[in-house]
Amino acid sequence: MTLSDTLTRTTAPATDRTDESGPTLIQAMGRTYFPLAFVARLPFAMMVVGVLTLVVAGRDSLTLGGMTSGVVGIGGAAIGPLIGAWADRAGQRSVLLVTAAVNSLLLVALTAAVYATVPDAVVLAIAFAIGATAPQVPPMSRSRLVGVIHSRLPAAVRARTVSRTMSYESAADEIVFVIGPFVVGLLAAAFGPAAPMLAAAALTALAVGAFALHASARTTAAQDAGTTAHAAKSAEQAPASELWQARVLVLVAGFVGIGLFFGATLTAMSAVTGDAGHSERAGLLYGFMGIGSVVSALAVSALPARFSLRARWLTAAVVQLVGAVVVATAASTGVLIAGLVIAGLGIGPSLVTIYSLGSHRSPIGRGTTLMTMLGSAIILGQSAASAGTGALADTVGTTAALAMPAVAAGVVLAAAAGNWRQADR
Repeated sequence: MTLSDTLTRTTAPATDRTDESGPTLIQAMGRTYFPLAFVARLPFAMMVVGVLTLVVAGRDSLTLGGMTSGVVGIGGAAIGPLIGAWADRAGQRSVLLVTAAVNSLLLVALTAAVYATVPDAVVLAIAFAIGATAPQVPPMSRSRLVGVIHSRLPAAVRARTVSRTMSYESAADEIVFVIGPFVVGLLAAAFGPAAPMLAAAALTALAVGAFALHASARTTAAQDAGTTAHAAKSAEQAPASELWQARVLVLVAGFVGIGLFFGATLTAMSAVTGDAGHSERAGLLYGFMGIGSVVSALAVSALPARFSLRARWLTAAVVQLVGAVVVATAASTGVLIAGLVIAGLGIGPSLVTIYSLGSHRSPIGRGTTLMTMLGSAIILGQSAASAGTGALADTVGTTAALAMPAVAAGVVLAAAAGNWRQADR
């Protein structure tokens, strides 16, 4: 199946339309939108793994590599929501153009700093700035799409189209987080550890710049509301305090857990492959988790409506925990891979479900802010786990590192249980 076929089936199938007077989502967005938004996500997926690869190679320290990768995430988590709020007020175009330009320069600066005789603190400071200026493509894409669905598509198909769109968006995130480490590994093996960072810098300038200039960036603040309950096109903006309600924070907690799982798993796989003398193959092992996640994320749209969002998340969290336990206790590479695939089957539905809940619960005019908060939560979790698991692998050993994904899966399950009490659907 081609990317175009996947987009057509996932986001705007003609067979689902009951009002032929309205456009499909692809027609409303334009056929170039989805491929462009997909490619524009890739630099960040390369960035996180590329920083780890670059620093480990340039400074010969898995601990420092994990810390640097973690600081990138801390910068993104701390400043990302502010960038989302800026975009809600000023529009996405100018925000994306500024962050893309600055972020590209910082990626080049970090590459130079790692191989220069500068203190580790300078490397960490640049890494923080990279995270802080990272273009928020995924949440902005979701905000654009939800806004267009509520403003231009027939009312009869909006709810189902939102579900399918969140399925596609989550699958797209998963695909790039699989492709990213793989591309980093290929570039590092072929051209050296600096190549992935330079490639990410070029791609940020070109692809994110093009995404910023796409016509859909003119989405209004009213369209960015991103919620079925508040689909009315109101220019008013809800107070920021509504973003700190328990029904929103439980979603953020779930994404922190998923980010912890991503970071712990990637770093643990780096430890496993490093023990075998092939650390550059960590991305390949990590990719098996992505396979299960992509497949299950795309399959969510086929689930019956009576299988509620809160039940989906709780079920998926249990599956993820089972996979993580298999990873922690694996006695062979085959069993390890099986555990990664099982965990991925749980991650995909969790991502789709949490983003769907976020679209329903977003306060008026805070759609981009909320989507950025969720994306930043993943980054924060991933970064914290990368740093912690890297230090654990260096000081205690690979076995301890392999247990960390199960701890992260427990966080996701706890958040899913908390959501059961808060769920409105």
